[in-house]
Amino acid sequence: MSRQRIIAMIPARIGSTRLKMKNLALLNGKPLIAYSILAAKQAGVFDRIVINSDSHIFKSIADRYAIEFYERPKHLGSSKTKSDDVVLDFMQNNTSEVVVWVNSISPLQTGEEIRRVVEFFQKENLDSLITVKEEQVHCVYQGKPVNFEESGKFAQTQDLEPVQPFVYSVMMWKTKSFIEAMKLQGHALLSGKVGYYPVNKWSSIIIKTDHDLKLASYALRALETDESEVEYDDLTVALTKSKQ
Repeated sequence: MSRQRIIAMIPARIGSTRLKMKNLALLNGKPLIAYSILAAKQAGVFDRIVINSDSHIFKSIADRYAIEFYERPKHLGSSKTKSDDVVLDFMQNNTSEVVVWVNSISPLQTGEEIRRVVEFFQKENLDSLITVKEEQVHCVYQGKPVNFEESGKFAQTQDLEPVQPFVYSVMMWKTKSFIEAMKLQGHALLSGKVGYYPVNKWSSIIIKTDHDLKLASYALRALETDESEVEYDDLTVALTKSKQ
């Protein structure tokens, strides 16, 4: 089997509603979009890494990090633009077998995790994939329990069936099946054989507001410190001795 040509597409719209020009907002000294670029490079699975933007200003970012730039049509840069249309336009102008949407607003996702997502996609022979996070928490939908019973004793969270909210840190598609689905039904983000890949909690931090940006900054500092040992109150010393 011949190797698939895989492109990492990093979308970067200049306009944003909740956090203005968020892709250029500085996070610990680097523009937010830089983190996804560096992670895509570290993944080591892409033939090309391309910023896909409606603004030529991101060409300077692409040049700075030695990757490529694609300027999408202006009508695909509004807040009402559908992701399906952005992906279709990119596929029609960039030859590939697989396109991987590496989200520019997921700064804590690592290259290693991106590589694992791509490998899962290929191993399962999927047509489309979206990352999710697993949460063991009591959930209701339209006033009804999703993963617990209201009768009986209250279930402990560790015994619950996990729910899987979308994260969108990575989305990916086979180009051929995506284009075919768009022609047949007008949408393709979840088309063909669909898969979902659970990512870690760091990757699920998505930047949409200034509060998210602050949270990511704190998280990055914590990761850089890497204090893996958990510290406890002095009272636990006596408790430990009493159990010996």
